[in-house]
Amino acid sequence: MRQLRSLGFLLGALLVVALLISVLSKDKSSEVSSTAASTSTTATSTTTGDTVEVPLPAAGASITGATPCPKADGSSERTTSFEQAPPTCIKTGVTYTATLDTTAGTIVIALDAEAAPKTVNNFVVLSRYHFYDDVAFHRIIPGFMNQAGDPVGPTPGAGRPGYTIPDELPSGASPYPAGTLAMANTGQPDSGGSQWFIVVDKGGDQLTPTYTVFGHVTAGQDIVDEINQHGDAATNGTPTKLITITSVTISEG
Repeated sequence: MRQLRSLGFLLGALLVVALLISVLSKDKSSEVSSTAASTSTTATSTTTGDTVEVPLPAAGASITGATPCPKADGSSERTTSFEQAPPTCIKTGVTYTATLDTTAGTIVIALDAEAAPKTVNNFVVLSRYHFYDDVAFHRIIPGFMNQAGDPVGPTPGAGRPGYTIPDELPSGASPYPAGTLAMANTGQPDSGGSQWFIVVDKGGDQLTPTYTVFGHVTAGQDIVDEINQHGDAATNGTPTKLITITSVTISEG
């Protein structure tokens, strides 16, 4: 009887271990989190063996209290820390376009203020505060998406601007076609801040409608696709080449 009890305890322990392994090995490639799993600014691709440093740019100014609207001409001081979410700074009835100059080429995005006014407002404000200048694409998953938007860290992909914004979730059967610009989040409602991603190919088909869509690429999808070649799916998005956003220019029309 004593031996049978011992055998029972052993089998129970093995079952628990097996269940833990099953849970921990769950594929997370379809999650677009605004908190990175990496604990280092240097990561090694398990596919190519390349080591790529993803640096954080120098910190900008901080704003405490209410956030004032930045100057539309782009002359505001670079700012990377905010105590509060910005007020409404975009105008109704005006279309906004974002031009992303990157080390791989230029990407033009039509922002959708009708579908996601709060998210577009947030992106425009951060862009005009030069929040995204010199920020790298810190997570690139081939066939899925390119993610960026964190200049503060403490490691690339773990930072926020100091506040969160509410979700403005899409509807429809396939809300994330190639070229979609969407907000990353922590997996919890209303947890977006500054990080975003651009969908490639049919990668958006695996997403649930829990990410705010706020724009679509109108020029430079070939650049988006080129960037997407420089990531490692086996390490859940480790860049194999450093690609940086040099500036984001917002135009009105």
